[in-house]
Amino acid sequence: MDYHYEEQLIKRDIKPTSIRLLVLKAISDKNDAATLADLEATLETVDKSTIFRTLTLFQRNRLLHTIDDGSGSLKYALCDDECECLPEQQHVHFYCTCCEQTFCLRDVAIPIISMPRKFSIESISYVIKGICAKCENIAIKLH
Repeated sequence: MDYHYEEQLIKRDIKPTSIRLLVLKAISDKNDAATLADLEATLETVDKSTIFRTLTLFQRNRLLHTIDDGSGSLKYALCDDECECLPEQQHVHFYCTCCEQTFCLRDVAIPIISMPRKFSIESISYVIKGICAKCENIAIKLH
């Protein structure tokens, strides 16, 4: 297992066990956000409850964040090294209605929102839905 994964876990105060390293590698290997079902399929020898407990630990320690893209399945994506999951560090997510993948658009910031007095933001979910570049290219080639 790559030392880089151990380092990521230690940085977030997570003890690097073999299962945690496997789950982290599986999430890292994906180009898009992963569902619990995606990870179950990838990690066939690890039971669902162990994967879920690991994801919960990763989220609690800000190694990953969750995305509710409206698809009915919660998705998980790794945080940047500097991320503390503060509202001002949130970014836009893109859900492709064709391939049903969800992508983090880290370079697209969520607009600053002026909240009424006595309202405080704890989290922000900003999901854009449309066709991703890969699906758009396939559609163009078919026409």
